[in-house]
Amino acid sequence: MATNANSVEKVAAQRKERLRALRAASEISNGHGSSEEDAPGEEPKGETEPEQDLRFRNYLPRDKQFEPRKLAPPSLPMFDDPLSSAPLPTDRTEDPILSIAPKKANWDLRRDVAKKTGET
Repeated sequence: MATNANSVEKVAAQRKERLRALRAASEISNGHGSSEEDAPGEEPKGETEPEQDLRFRNYLPRDKQFEPRKLAPPSLPMFDDPLSSAPLPTDRTEDPILSIAPKKANWDLRRDVAKKTGET
């Protein structure tokens, strides 16, 4: 049992050494030397992120110094509406509203009475 615990500790120590070596190699390749004067949460003194260039697409700046950063509005393609260019068919003789509207409630009664009275 003691040999098993020793082997686990040995593997853990080897892993820690590999991680330290990898961390040192990555710092060297990135150009960040390990220095004690830099705190872990701070950025190195010589390196700062470049400022992002502001571009105004939907905002009209009021300040004159931001006027050159205003972008021109995008040009939209022309849209041809296929329905507006096609002429409407006018060959129908009956009113389309009559075909949609329901018949009156007594249409069958009028039909049957018209047969009996002889009216057409």
